[in-house]
Amino acid sequence: MNDLKYFLIYALLVVAQILLGNFLNLGQYVMLCFLPTMILVLPTRFGNIATMLIAFATGLFVDFFTHGILGLTIIALVPVALMRRWVISMVFGGELLSRKEDINIARLGLPKVALAVLIVTALFFMIYVWVDGAGTRPVAFNFIRMGASIAASTLVSLYIAHVLTSEEVGRWR
Repeated sequence: MNDLKYFLIYALLVVAQILLGNFLNLGQYVMLCFLPTMILVLPTRFGNIATMLIAFATGLFVDFFTHGILGLTIIALVPVALMRRWVISMVFGGELLSRKEDINIARLGLPKVALAVLIVTALFFMIYVWVDGAGTRPVAFNFIRMGASIAASTLVSLYIAHVLTSEEVGRWR
């Protein structure tokens, strides 16, 4: 039952991201995206290939149902999945991966989880804004958009991390 519950919450959060993309316009400078955090807190027993496939499928689904630029979210989310194990090792230590323990805010502490969320969110938006602008927007605009989106998304993503890592949700086993 825990597996099903976690999968349903993950799917509902993907739908929520799609709804945010379609109906919440915060202007041209801010974009809310919590997909990098959803990839970060996947069970650590998933290797790079499995995580990148999940990121690809999630990004494809979001791209298809939101802004219509197929591949934009994918191209920013797959590198997050690739760098996920490195971020986990850097922030939480290699023991978390070697023991195959999952990320948990209560056990690891909010400051460390917030740092990991900030890193993956920044990586996502550095790629996303750069590819989205494709050399057509001024550099200052891109930096402002990147900074504002990282700040807003990190705050929202901390709540998403709490939702996905709470003990009530359970984990994929």
